[in-house]
Amino acid sequence: MSAHCQVTGRKPGFGKAVSHSHKRTSRRWDPNIQRKTYYLPGEGRRITLDVSAKGIKTIDRDGIEAVVARLRARGIRI
Repeated sequence: MSAHCQVTGRKPGFGKAVSHSHKRTSRRWDPNIQRKTYYLPGEGRRITLDVSAKGIKTIDRDGIEAVVARLRARGIRI
C-alpha cells in the first residue's frame, strides 16, 4: 500500500531530521493512511479505499456516494 490518500491526495512530506549535534539526515513524514471498506448502496457492492484520517472525516461529512462521484470525475477507477 502506497502512502497516498485516494480521497484527499495527501502524500509523504520530505525533509531533514536534525539531531542534537545538528547533524542532518533525510527523512519523510508519512500521512496516516488506512485501508477502509465502504458499502455503496447505489451499486449494492463494497469498495476498498486507501484513505488518510482526514479522508475518513471527509467521507463521514459528505457521504461515500458524493466522494466516489468526485473520484470518478477525476478519472480514478473504483
